[in-house]
Amino acid sequence: MESRLQRIFLAACTSVLLLTMGNVNAAVDPDQLELEPLLVREPERRQVEVDDLDDENLEIGVFGGLMSVEDFGTNSVVGVRAAYHITEDFFVEAAYGQTTLGQTSFERLSGGAQLLTSEQRDMSYYNISLGWNLFPGESFLGRRWAYKGGLYVIGGVGSTDFGGDNRFTINAGMGYRLIATDWLAFHVDVRDHFFKSDLLGEEEQLHNIEFSGGVTLFF
Repeated sequence: MESRLQRIFLAACTSVLLLTMGNVNAAVDPDQLELEPLLVREPERRQVEVDDLDDENLEIGVFGGLMSVEDFGTNSVVGVRAAYHITEDFFVEAAYGQTTLGQTSFERLSGGAQLLTSEQRDMSYYNISLGWNLFPGESFLGRRWAYKGGLYVIGGVGSTDFGGDNRFTINAGMGYRLIATDWLAFHVDVRDHFFKSDLLGEEEQLHNIEFSGGVTLFF
């Protein structure tokens, strides 16, 4: 009797379980299983305003500094420069500068002997040179400010009015250009002007080192 009741009870539980599973499967609509399309949002693009750089290639400016003339001491020098940028790498430059010579050690020790007159102590030079932008790049001032600039080397030929005579002169050196705006630049230069002179007796080659800083405008 008990086994018959157990079989009836198991049959009833099985029927209830099957009916429940059937109702669950029927309640699920296959169309509802489809995933909704994924919405892709376009990123917000920030408007960046970039300053337009002038495309002029002519650069004109002034400079000033110190010039050490061999045997005549170190004196102030001033001048003007004009450069034309042929390409991004190369430029040609014309320069004119002048300084006033001091006394030589011989003049100071002789107690009055003068090798040059007052007019002959006014030394001037002009030259034309070819420059090469060796390491163009950027200079950073703090975290927010970046300026275009770069190191360049330069060399050329010209003439120097020295001791009452014009002497063929070769110049060579290097400098750094910092472009502050689209029309303004600052320069720091060191150059050697060397020529032959027999002013002190024997002919010798004089090396005259010039340290200068300047400002130029682009046109």
